Amino acid sequence: MPKKSEPDPGDRLPIKLGPTSNGEYFPTPLSAEIEHVQHEALRRADRAARRLGMARRDFLQSTSGAATVLLALNAAGCAGQAGAAPRGGRYAVPPEAEHERAAADTVLAGDEFIFDVQTHHVSGERPWYETPQPNLGMFLRTIPHAQCGAPRWVDCFTRDPFVKEVFFDSDTQLGVLSALWGTHDINALSIEEAALTRERMAMVGAPRLRIHGIVLPRAEEGVELGDRMHDLAETWKVAAWKLYPVWGENGHGYRLDDPATGLAIIERGLALGVPLFAVHKGLPLPGMDPAFTSPLDVGPAAKAFPRATFLIYHSGFEPDRREGPYDPNAQRGVDALIRSVEAQGIGKQGNVYAELGSLWREVMKDPEQAAHVIGKLLAHFGEDRILWGTDAIWYGSPQDQIQAFRAFEISPEFQERYGYPALTREAKAKIFGLNAARVYGVDPDEIQSARRWDPVRKARNEYVPSPSFQTYGPRTRREMLTLLRLNRGQPG
Repeated sequence: MPKKSEPDPGDRLPIKLGPTSNGEYFPTPLSAEIEHVQHEALRRADRAARRLGMARRDFLQSTSGAATVLLALNAAGCAGQAGAAPRGGRYAVPPEAEHERAAADTVLAGDEFIFDVQTHHVSGERPWYETPQPNLGMFLRTIPHAQCGAPRWVDCFTRDPFVKEVFFDSDTQLGVLSALWGTHDINALSIEEAALTRERMAMVGAPRLRIHGIVLPRAEEGVELGDRMHDLAETWKVAAWKLYPVWGENGHGYRLDDPATGLAIIERGLALGVPLFAVHKGLPLPGMDPAFTSPLDVGPAAKAFPRATFLIYHSGFEPDRREGPYDPNAQRGVDALIRSVEAQGIGKQGNVYAELGSLWREVMKDPEQAAHVIGKLLAHFGEDRILWGTDAIWYGSPQDQIQAFRAFEISPEFQERYGYPALTREAKAKIFGLNAARVYGVDPDEIQSARRWDPVRKARNEYVPSPSFQTYGPRTRREMLTLLRLNRGQPG
């Protein structure tokens, strides 16, 4: 049963606008504008459900339910006073979509190839959470979703809910199960467990999941680190290395262009035949030195190793810094990533990709900020160098992020004023999955063929949709402080 502090499931909106976090940053407080949008969306949903003779929850599960929330966002503007017209971005949802399913489907349903390069779950097969050392379980057991009704709290965050949220309740077809921080005894998902998920999610001749191998040079050094990377590459066949430069003992991380740490890891990874490096940049962790989340070291490292490909998770985004027009002097944020790459002469066909995990989820409730972020990435990285990621399952099912991105557009005013390209259907298709397919060596046509015999697809066809519209991560400053206290300052 939900706790009293939890909203009734019938009151949860299909486009999740409330504050939450992936455990790596303080949730952005609920603004008056978004609170207004939530109330307005529920009012509109009540009206439309009565008109259609439906229960409100059934209506909210439809594409018309999602359209209602996006229309409420458009009406509020979310960049100024309630009722103001959105200036930078909007959701191209026709008004009739609120009560006509076919009209909603034209915008919010789709058949794009969707490849989510940043997803997560934890293990329920090993008592990693029983160690007295700081671990993710110290926090997860305290949040409302731990009362999901499963036999153990940890089961609320494991493989089964991951499959349901990502592959049953969303249009995601392929994913990358990204590595979590920490040595084996405290890590919430070991490489063995990630590989088991990959195996169970396999289609005939085409796995639905790729997995990452975590590299922690502040915890392992020299021969030990080299042996571990060799094992990850040779035994576990990781598709990429996950680098967390911000993480380290006493809050001290490392720079990507440091010869003793970052550059040494890149050189070793290339020697092992795995040239992909997924790097956390942005989302500066409380208690950690924010200098190591700055993406200013990305350009020098990418120039030093042109044979490597860098997937910059979160694109350097920092939630407490509202994104606007490009600032070429920026030290942090998305602008710092752009600055770092362009200063090294790395262009739109270079070896650096910007990834949208947590970033899009944060800005999609603010269409003007979203227009600046997506517009800048399109203008400086190009539509071929942006990757779709959602940080699921921490935000619950990524379907709302998918639907919002399908409908989003950058206004002609912003295109003219700032030189932003239009966010076309073709560009969205590349961002949703075609770019990641190229990076990870996936043939989308082969995947579509393999899905004909896919047990996951068969199970989904038999599945009765029951989206929870739930988020899993911390939603308040108090919950985030609890996480930091229990984890002794370690990232979530």
